[in-house]
Amino acid sequence: MTAEDQVPIHRRSIEYDAFDAGDAVTIVGRLRDTRPWAEDGSAVATVHDMELRVTVRTVDMTITEAEAVMRTFPHTECPGIVDAFAGLVGLSVTRGYTREVQARFGGPRGCTHLEQLARSLGPVVIQSVTSQRALAVSRGEATTIISETGSPWARDSCHIWAEGGVAEQKLAAGWRPGTGPYPAPTVLTIRSANHPS
Repeated sequence: MTAEDQVPIHRRSIEYDAFDAGDAVTIVGRLRDTRPWAEDGSAVATVHDMELRVTVRTVDMTITEAEAVMRTFPHTECPGIVDAFAGLVGLSVTRGYTREVQARFGGPRGCTHLEQLARSLGPVVIQSVTSQRALAVSRGEATTIISETGSPWARDSCHIWAEGGVAEQKLAAGWRPGTGPYPAPTVLTIRSANHPS
């Protein structure tokens, strides 16, 4: 029997939706743990169904609102921790964010599942801000998805956006994210197109 033919014993689904909130983005993260083999009613099929909703101010990437919700949980007392996640307010989702979330909500100070949603939020915010700006470009409200000074929310977030790396070289050669082909061409291709010899 192949893996495609088997019914999983456990499935964890983590899903994020991001919404434009003007000068902010609202991110709704949802974590579900299910037992597909129990969907026939032979046992508990949904073990966890939890949501974390945060609003992040885009100018400084700071969380301004945070709310946790537990829909399905294993212990009657589990929802007693949801109010603690309002403690995300004031955190910047830039450097040091994951470490701070673990310090505030890791282990007995929080809920493993809500803490996982909070920890993995940073990259979602970066992609959401990028999508928010790409929408502005598509509507003709902006000409690029980055500011005139570059892309501070992406700098040093990966090997492409390393300081002095490929993305900065492409920017210097005239590339503007959100315009042109996708994926973005190589630095050499951009230089050749913008500065033919």
